Amino acid sequence: MIRIKQKGDLKKITSYLKKLEHPISLSLLKKYGEEGVAALEAATPFDTGLTAKSWEYKASVSDGRAVLTFYNTNIQNGVPIAIILQYGHGTRNGGWVEGRDYINPAIQPIFDKLAKEAWKEVTKL
Repeated sequence: MIRIKQKGDLKKITSYLKKLEHPISLSLLKKYGEEGVAALEAATPFDTGLTAKSWEYKASVSDGRAVLTFYNTNIQNGVPIAIILQYGHGTRNGGWVEGRDYINPAIQPIFDKLAKEAWKEVTKL
């Protein structure tokens, strides 16, 4: 016959497993969300300034997923202005206005810093 005895409780392991559920905090995502909005605003080509001022972010942590999304609310006649500035667009006369890659260079350093700090959070558990 095999007999198993257990003494104490499982508080430590339960606490550890709870931390693993959400290793990236919402406050960390919000910090980099604000930094990203500032970087995108500074990098956005400027005419009236409306597109630059229209950057926002959403941060969420749920079901073991951390999500940070950047978006621009300046939409004119159904056209997202930030996107046509990035990728270019046709004109009424059949011409083409070349886009300018301003989003990726602005946001990449933010993602790099976020990844580095998130890795520290995960590995310190």
